[in-house]
Amino acid sequence: MTMRTNWANESARTGRQAAVEKSGSVSDTFGCYTFGLDEMQRRLPRPIFEAIKATIASGEPLDMGFADEIAHAMKEWAVENGATHFTHWFQPLTGATAEKHDAFIEFSGGRTIERFSGNQLIQAEPDASSFPSGGIRSTFEARGYTAWDPTSPAFLIFNEHGATLTIPSVFVSYTGEALDKKTPLLRSMRELNRAARSTMALMGRPTSAVNATLGAEQEYFLVHRDLFVQRPDLEVTGRTVLGTTPPKGQQLDDNYFGTIDERALDFMGEVETEAWKLGIPAKTRHNEVAPHQYEVAPIFLPLNLSSDQNHLLMDLMRKVARRRDLAVLFHEKPFAGVNGSGKHNNWSLSTAEGRNLLDPGDSADEHVEFLYFLCAVLRGVHARAELLRASIASAGNDHRLGANEAPPAIMSVFLGSRLTEILDTLLAGQSISAVADQVIQTGLEVLPQVKKDNTDRNRTSPFAFTGNKFEFRAVGSAQSNATPMAFLNVAVTEALDEMGERLKTRLDNGEDRNEAIFAVIKEVYADAKPIVFNGNGYSQDWVEEAARRGLPNHTTTPTALTAITSESSKALLARYGILQPHELDARYTVLLEKYNCMLDIEAVQMIRMAKTGVLPAAYSQQSVMADAYAKIAACGIEAAVQKDELSIYSGMIAETITAIDGVRQALSAAPDDEEAATKAEYQCATMIPAMDRLRTVCDALERRTDEDLWPFPNYHALLFQ
Repeated sequence: MTMRTNWANESARTGRQAAVEKSGSVSDTFGCYTFGLDEMQRRLPRPIFEAIKATIASGEPLDMGFADEIAHAMKEWAVENGATHFTHWFQPLTGATAEKHDAFIEFSGGRTIERFSGNQLIQAEPDASSFPSGGIRSTFEARGYTAWDPTSPAFLIFNEHGATLTIPSVFVSYTGEALDKKTPLLRSMRELNRAARSTMALMGRPTSAVNATLGAEQEYFLVHRDLFVQRPDLEVTGRTVLGTTPPKGQQLDDNYFGTIDERALDFMGEVETEAWKLGIPAKTRHNEVAPHQYEVAPIFLPLNLSSDQNHLLMDLMRKVARRRDLAVLFHEKPFAGVNGSGKHNNWSLSTAEGRNLLDPGDSADEHVEFLYFLCAVLRGVHARAELLRASIASAGNDHRLGANEAPPAIMSVFLGSRLTEILDTLLAGQSISAVADQVIQTGLEVLPQVKKDNTDRNRTSPFAFTGNKFEFRAVGSAQSNATPMAFLNVAVTEALDEMGERLKTRLDNGEDRNEAIFAVIKEVYADAKPIVFNGNGYSQDWVEEAARRGLPNHTTTPTALTAITSESSKALLARYGILQPHELDARYTVLLEKYNCMLDIEAVQMIRMAKTGVLPAAYSQQSVMADAYAKIAACGIEAAVQKDELSIYSGMIAETITAIDGVRQALSAAPDDEEAATKAEYQCATMIPAMDRLRTVCDALERRTDEDLWPFPNYHALLFQ
């Protein structure tokens, strides 16, 4: 078994040399691989440029009569930069991205030319039946369409033979259903914009647009590729289905924000350089809690653009990792016994004038706006907690949520003591004073004063207010942002509409505007207060308290996903035109099928590794132990201890064989795939416990087997080399 002894190698030195030789600042090259506003302004007639800028800024429909000129300009830019092909880039229900490349080449008058028409820009036709659709598309109904999303800029992806013009798109069926994750997100942004603008008008502060923004913190692990390829479970499932934790993991808390390993830093540097050229504003990098676990976080951008860029960033990280003989792991729990990875979605609302509606601000008017929109979010999360929980449900995230490292499955909102005090005071009918600046006393005169934020942070909260945004911490690291953010958008939209009706009624009855606003804030906070929890989300006390408050606690994916097909969820999403009931049924089917399929794959892989790897290694160890015992006994030396050890080890082998049979029997007895819901329940009740038993005995064998005999790289090698 090949193992590296350190992270430094020739590719790392090459990366550092390239960084030194690179000319130009980040600002000079940022976005140079995107057909963004600057490039459009240079290449498009002013009326067309103004039209597409308005579409990007406020969602105004784009006149498709401009398509030919836009396509020609886009093609000219792409070809000048070495592009030979174009593709519509979309996000099917697999949760990944998809693309089909076409060359610009065409024949005209016996000559080959490079052409890209408006029709080719606007629409393409991949095979819809080959993607999961939950029954919306049958195998014999193959037609589906990708359609250009002009609000997200086209970009170039390079390879050794040139580049591909990549066009962000949505994916819909021949009959009009959304077959992707992006279409519902765009629809939810449209409705949230409408509801928020209506709210601002009622408050006497009109604005032309209110856009959701997102900054997604992406956590991940890095491991050596030569070790990765020796772990078939990592290659196939994204996580280690077998493996015992090393003596030292993260117990000393010495990795978090520690000095970044040299090779990891070189990887980060190459990723950031490429990301900046693609217009991805990667800002922060640091060590996470577990060994070889890291995080990258961008600056906030409009929600749909940020969601697209997170997919693009993950693809880029995989490519860079492969070039550097590394493997990047996005699974929510690749290693048992150490922290898993999340994708913390930092969400806020911004007006066309640049005002963050979730920033308390400095003026009295800003305080009022802030409290109103804050309570709208509380109302939305409280009313639609089960839908939000369903949006982050997956087999991978089930391993992470509530594991004393990530938020629990119970949806709650952290506000912090100061904000909670303000809202409780308002609810009690007392006046609220302005928030005074406070400083943290360090006790050291030589240090500057450190200004206190108005809230602390709470890492155990799945949905936490962090000063001027909400952080949806429960989203899994491998998941698309689109569905959680779409469901959050529609939950807040519903709350704003309901609050708007109350506010309008009061205003129509002649109430003073500010008094009416505060009255609505109090009513909504009183109803939504059970969702506010500022304590330790890991504690058993909170589980019991949440039950008393009536908050749902769906600890597994099959139970969590039922919220998607509830009559309440269907009515909500249909009312706002996000998804129709049959589209929700289809997504429920797709998600259950993916859950069941992943459990089946993990079980088969576990059996194969146990039979072809663990047992042969154990038999070799058993033979060594038996030979040693026989030789000692033949010499007339007391060998009772060795005999006991051999007996214990042999018993463990027998337990492993029994456990393998248990998983095999669980696979054989599973309901048919067509019965997705029944099978998912079976997986939780029968398959997962059988797999846990097999893992327990295999890991016990690993701890007693000579490392040179063990067939797979162990946790120490994966996490520390």
